[in-house]
Amino acid sequence: MKLLRTTILTVSLLAFLSVPALAQTKIATVDLRKLFDGYWKTKQAQTVLNDRQAQLIKDAKSLSDDLKKGGDEYQKLLDQANDQALSADQRDKNKQAAADKRKQLQEAKTALDQFERQAQVTMQEQQMRMRDNVLSDIKAAVTAQAKAAGCSLVIDAAAETANATTAVIYTSGENDLTDAVLKRLNAGAPIGATAAPVVTSPSSLLGTNTPGFNLR
Repeated sequence: MKLLRTTILTVSLLAFLSVPALAQTKIATVDLRKLFDGYWKTKQAQTVLNDRQAQLIKDAKSLSDDLKKGGDEYQKLLDQANDQALSADQRDKNKQAAADKRKQLQEAKTALDQFERQAQVTMQEQQMRMRDNVLSDIKAAVTAQAKAAGCSLVIDAAAETANATTAVIYTSGENDLTDAVLKRLNAGAPIGATAAPVVTSPSSLLGTNTPGFNLR
């Protein structure tokens, strides 16, 4: 019985002591999506991704056009191989030429498929590298701003759970650091760098799932 009373007293004391400790904890919030969208390096990275994807699409189209052209030539050779108006010797030459062209087409199709697969990987890797670099900058800026404001904890008010529901149910916005952090991030931006670029690709630098890139 004495042990029970002692245990209860100890738990009550710890609970009591934790109240002022919690009260002294200053919690701040930020909108990570807003920080991402407003950071000049994010826009710069997105422009680089768009340009890179545009070039990959151009290269893939060139390979695809060559493949189509080769297919037309192959069909022409097949027609000539079956053209009874030609000599048997010429038809045989056309058959062999058609066979050689078919082999070239198979190799070209394999090369195109390999190019597209590698392009997918290249874009995804570049996207993740840029995303991580931007996140690192934002984290550093949030940390510096939080310390300056005397905050012990910073929560992303725009975060969502795995079920796509709001992670933060309520915040008064009293200790929101978003604008201050964004100002810190863009303090050294080159002139005109904060202007939003024209987004021509389906990529999203902040997206949790890296999207595919349709190259044809």
